[in-house]
Amino acid sequence: MDDWVTVTIDSVRISLVSPHRIVVLKDDDERFLPIWIGPFEADAITIALQGTQPARPLTHDLLKTLITQLGGHAQYITVTDLRDDTFYAEIVMEVGGKRVTLDSRPSDAIALAVRLGIPIRVNESVMARAAIRPSREEAEEEAEEKLDAFRDVLQDLDLDDLGKGKIPPEER
Repeated sequence: MDDWVTVTIDSVRISLVSPHRIVVLKDDDERFLPIWIGPFEADAITIALQGTQPARPLTHDLLKTLITQLGGHAQYITVTDLRDDTFYAEIVMEVGGKRVTLDSRPSDAIALAVRLGIPIRVNESVMARAAIRPSREEAEEEAEEKLDAFRDVLQDLDLDDLGKGKIPPEER
C-alpha cells in the first residue's frame, strides 16, 4: 500500500514570469509542494478559502452540489503521481455504497476539497521527488527581507506632522 501524507493549503501565489499561479501544499514536516495551476483554478481555490459566495455557482460549486444531491460522499482527494512535470490527482468518494475514484487535475480536486472540507493527501513518493524544504537560513533571510521592506516604509514616513492640524487648538 502506498504511503500518503495529509497536507494543507499553505498559499496560492502569483507567478511574476507567467500567467500561471502556484498552489503551495504543506505537510506537518514543513515540506512545501508547489503545483502550477491556471488563474481560474487559483481564483476558485482562493474564493473557497476566503468563504466568499459568488452570485452564481462556479463549476466547483456545481460539482459539490452534484455529488451531494446524488447521495455521494467525497472522502478525500489525492495527488497521486508526477510524470513528465505533470501532477495527477484523484477524487475519492463513496456513491451508493461503492468506492468511486475519479481522475482529476490537482487544481480542480483541491478546489473541490476546499468546498467539501475533505482532506488533501499526497503520495509520499511525489513529496519525496517534488517537495521543497526551506533551510533555516532561507527562512531567516525571507523574514529579514520582509522586515527590511517595513523599515523602508517607516523611514519614508514624515512623522513630525503626525496629528498636527487635525485637532483644533482649543481641544489640545
